Amino acid sequence: MPDGYEISGKSVRVYFYWEGKVCKERIGSKTQLNIDKAKRLSEIIRYELKEGSFDYSRHFPDSPRVKKSTFGHYLDVLLAIKKNELAASSYRSENQKSEKYIKPRWGSYNIEKIDHLEIQEWIQEELRNTHKLASKTIKDIVSIVRQVFNLYCTNTKKTFNPANGIKIKLPDKQDPDPFTLNEIKKILDTPTTRVQELNLMRFAIWDGPRISEVLALAWEDVVSVEKGIVRYERAKVLGKYKATKTRRSTRTHTLLKPAREALQEQFRLTGHLKPIEIEYTDRDNQTIRTKKLRFVFLNTQSLKPHKGDQDIRERFWETHLKRAEVRYRPPSQSRHTFISQMLSTGAIPLHWISDHVGHSTIDMIQKTYGKWIKADGADLHQTIEKIFDL
Repeated sequence: MPDGYEISGKSVRVYFYWEGKVCKERIGSKTQLNIDKAKRLSEIIRYELKEGSFDYSRHFPDSPRVKKSTFGHYLDVLLAIKKNELAASSYRSENQKSEKYIKPRWGSYNIEKIDHLEIQEWIQEELRNTHKLASKTIKDIVSIVRQVFNLYCTNTKKTFNPANGIKIKLPDKQDPDPFTLNEIKKILDTPTTRVQELNLMRFAIWDGPRISEVLALAWEDVVSVEKGIVRYERAKVLGKYKATKTRRSTRTHTLLKPAREALQEQFRLTGHLKPIEIEYTDRDNQTIRTKKLRFVFLNTQSLKPHKGDQDIRERFWETHLKRAEVRYRPPSQSRHTFISQMLSTGAIPLHWISDHVGHSTIDMIQKTYGKWIKADGADLHQTIEKIFDL
């Protein structure tokens, strides 16, 4: 069956061999007009296939086969795969970028017809000039486009990916902006009616967890209130509980005195409360588990768990820093503050700091931290001179 037309029941259709498959498309009901139309069309298709100019979507724009050959179809397939693989927050970000920037431009295009220069022009003219997106956002969008073409190439056994070779340069990464010891003192000494929120930040500054991990910390995770031993097992992101970011992030350690005291004060405030049942997503982003927990840090006014770090930021932190006369930085800087303060002593091993905050290696510590707070650090010159009696 090379190509031609046929009458099937009460319908007339053309058939032809395209991309290794026999394709059949209905022309209409069995009338002489449609039979003549099918005959002419089959001859046109035969000629176009021979010349290499055949465009499926031009002849059969409503064909299911055309819809499955569009960029939008493969984008939808990719997003469906990612929904089962990514954490909810990561999927939400990729889906938003796809719906807002990628699908409106490329969704209806035949994926095979998109070339490298078109993508480059889209990046420069639309993403940069029209939408004025940051380089990091553009890089994320191009990554999604590249993955769509990878999926298409794998499915069709093709080798050329028109998104390959596109490089988006990023600006230098901004250094963390931690609080100094003097600022920490101002923050913790400034009175507030939001006692639990201040305890939360004191705990975060002097233990270095991610804010999402503090929000999900429960009394069931506290090995010893007296000794200040806790275990981080989960986080709260966008209002939902999930396993910690990495396996290394699941960790047990002993708190420093300020964090231990914050924990002990919280025990008097929330340690007696009844547990509530929550759902949390395991690290495979698929398995949903339920657990009854008593959370350590609650909203002072409602005695309910905070929905996310935005609650802390908007309902407490911004106002509290103004009262303390401390330049604003987000709550997430508490983690940077802990690490930089530990490094500034010049006496605490990198491996201890890395393990304590849940980093898998010391590489990030070496590249990022400990180079901007000098006023708080020990005078290493005097220390060295004393050791060697110089």
